[in-house]
Amino acid sequence: MRPRRARARRLKDGSRPRSRPELDRGTLGSVISAPIVVHRPSISGGRRVTVHSSGRDEILGTAYGDHDLVVFLESIGIDDPETALGDPKWVEWRGGPAHEFSAA
Repeated sequence: MRPRRARARRLKDGSRPRSRPELDRGTLGSVISAPIVVHRPSISGGRRVTVHSSGRDEILGTAYGDHDLVVFLESIGIDDPETALGDPKWVEWRGGPAHEFSAA
């Protein structure tokens, strides 16, 4: 007896659903959850920053202040990084208050 294959779920238009959205550089229209994550402050200070793009998470680096975040966002092609920092559609702050980078 052959094992049953799982059927792929389809949307009403016949396409397959995506598990997470691709990073849309420059527009917010199709972004459902924040593609950029600022993780909790580390013991030594600073916060790891990741971006979800092309179906995977990529570490951008460790930010020790908002200026570092702006540099990271510019490097991935975000047109207005200062505005994106305050927009929860772009940036998710985990494990601590936004814009706080001191040691945990």
